[in-house]
Amino acid sequence: MTQPTPCRALDGAPQVTLTLDGQEIQAPAQGSVAAAMLANGLHATRTTALSGAPRAPYCMMGVCFECLVEIDGRPNRQACLEMVRPGMQVRTQRGARPFPTAPRSEQEARDAG
Repeated sequence: MTQPTPCRALDGAPQVTLTLDGQEIQAPAQGSVAAAMLANGLHATRTTALSGAPRAPYCMMGVCFECLVEIDGRPNRQACLEMVRPGMQVRTQRGARPFPTAPRSEQEARDAG
C-alpha cells in the first residue's frame, strides 16, 4: 500500500482523525470512508480473493461492492456508504475472508473421526 498523503481539507471543513491500516489520517467530518481514503491518496480498498488484484471505489453509491473494507473489526463494509467517525479503525481487506463456522456438536465431532 502506498503511504497516505495529507488530505486537502475543504475550506474550513471540520476534520476528524481515523486510523487506516495502522496509520492516522485526517478526513472531512461529513465524508464517507471511501472519500477519506481517496483524499489521502489511498486507492485500493481490498484485493480480490483469486488473483490478489487491487480493487478501488468505483460507483461511490453502494452498487458495485468494490470498496469493501473492515471497519471497527467488522469485515465487508462498503466504504462508500460508511461515514467517517472520530477514532474509527479501518483496514483494507486482503484476498478471501474466512467465513465463521458454527461449532460442531459432540456427535458430529465423533462421526468425523
